[in-house]
Amino acid sequence: MATKLSLTFRFPVEKSPKPRKSKPGVPQLNCCNGYGFSKNNSGFRGQLSMKVNAVQDEAIQSSNSETTFLSQTIPPSSSKLVLVVGATGGVGQLVVASLLNRNIKSRLLLRDPEKAISLFGNQDEEKLQVVKGDTRNPADLDPSIFEGVTHVICCTGTTAFPSKRWDGDNTPERVDWEGVRNLVSALPSSLKRVVLVSSVGVTKFNELPWSIMNLFGVLKYKKKGEDFLCESGLPFTIIRAGRLTDGPYTSYDLNTLLKATAGQRRAVVIGQGDNLVGEVSRLVVAEACIQAMDIEFTEGKIYEINSVEGEGPGTDPEKWEELFKTARA
Repeated sequence: MATKLSLTFRFPVEKSPKPRKSKPGVPQLNCCNGYGFSKNNSGFRGQLSMKVNAVQDEAIQSSNSETTFLSQTIPPSSSKLVLVVGATGGVGQLVVASLLNRNIKSRLLLRDPEKAISLFGNQDEEKLQVVKGDTRNPADLDPSIFEGVTHVICCTGTTAFPSKRWDGDNTPERVDWEGVRNLVSALPSSLKRVVLVSSVGVTKFNELPWSIMNLFGVLKYKKKGEDFLCESGLPFTIIRAGRLTDGPYTSYDLNTLLKATAGQRRAVVIGQGDNLVGEVSRLVVAEACIQAMDIEFTEGKIYEINSVEGEGPGTDPEKWEELFKTARA
């Protein structure tokens, strides 16, 4: 059930960029494998008429008058085109919702494009594009997918232990290692930043308690993916998340995503050296990815992130920059 925000993150509102003509070969939202978010797609089952702007206009305030996700304090980022990989996962959904509400143009690489319309509603192709592809299959990663992309946020992942999510060869080896390797190998050298979501404990997968989590190789394969990105020559930032908590658990549309809450776990702890042990809100991880894209000194760095009770940085770039700057091993 959707709940009002108590987290002091606010998504900014900025003017949409002027429409521009599509370049040949660039995958567009309303011509990708039969799926699209164009306004003419009214017959699609599950179509949502609710737009991001309707949420932006809603003045949500917490009981102590703190600001919320709907801030207008972050500078325009209309020059970006962010490719989000793993956009229908828990962290990925929140990344996309935040980018949409910031009016940052996004392109989603999805195995099942149908899922995007049910989560994010009908969006203009100048704001959101969807292409069908599977990182586990190198043949799916056509160069046209990356045309015009300035930044990449990769949130792919699967469960650490065997589950239904492993059906269809969706194991840690295939997703966290082979998928990341295939993606990184296909990315153009012109990118400004690649942000990869990984996990704490990847350097200690043979030590307790991490060896328990790594019984089926998830930490080992995440580390292999990290290493491949680090050696690729691409400008990267790696965010190693603690145990993921909070929603979205049952999110079914953009409105639900924008009202997801981290409760009192708003304060952020950032470290280096794979020494943090704890939990982190998915909302915090998503925001860390978006903030890291614009902080120059985070390039080539690996950070661990947790969240604890207390007041957090929200979407304030200066506060996030200070958190990353003071991160210590």
